[in-house]
Amino acid sequence: MNKTIIAVATTCLLTLSTGALADVSATVNVASDYTFNGVSQTGNDPALQGSLDYAADSGFYAGTWASNVDFGSGEDTNIEWDAYVGQYFQLNEKIGLDAGIAYYTYHGDSASDTYNYPEAYAKFGYSSSLGDSEVNFWYSWDYFGLDVNHYIAMIAHTVEVSPGHNIKVTFDRSTSADENKWAWDGKDAYNHYRVEYMTSWKSFDFDLAFENTTMDFDAADARVVLSVSHTFSF
Repeated sequence: MNKTIIAVATTCLLTLSTGALADVSATVNVASDYTFNGVSQTGNDPALQGSLDYAADSGFYAGTWASNVDFGSGEDTNIEWDAYVGQYFQLNEKIGLDAGIAYYTYHGDSASDTYNYPEAYAKFGYSSSLGDSEVNFWYSWDYFGLDVNHYIAMIAHTVEVSPGHNIKVTFDRSTSADENKWAWDGKDAYNHYRVEYMTSWKSFDFDLAFENTTMDFDAADARVVLSVSHTFSF
């Protein structure tokens, strides 16, 4: 079984916006696959996801995010439900820092809660006339409930190709500090590559991505992922 999260949210696991649309917002997302760093969490099937977020003018934020998951036959875990809290700092006109902690929980099987684990993160953003760059780090000291240190490092760059149309290129590496407790395709680390096109139409956000990994199994093979989301502000 392969653990993933977006941040997400989006992504991600989790993908967190540094500019809140309102104090409280909710987002519904439909995706052709729920992938984390190129690994499907839904058995290559679609996902329905939702989040509820609070963001203060001070940069403090908190939220919760959920998605269906499918870890394969003999495993009845079907829901991932996460919570996160963090602080965004605008260091100067070009540089921002987002730091926080997330807790990932799993439901549906009698053993699902043994997978629960915490993760800390720090995300650095840099804006220039050439686009927006990111350097992001995630660290867990109890990855997937296995008492193993796990690290993710990511670099990404986004460019606006025309008003309302953006291309984002991402490279990240996931590493287990003890491959006897957790291994990626029999190894302690793997690389993930992703290129995505992002745009909006009316009140909907669209994301079309191609991604691949250095691992060789079905859930981590090359794929195209389409997602459509809508955010409600309160």
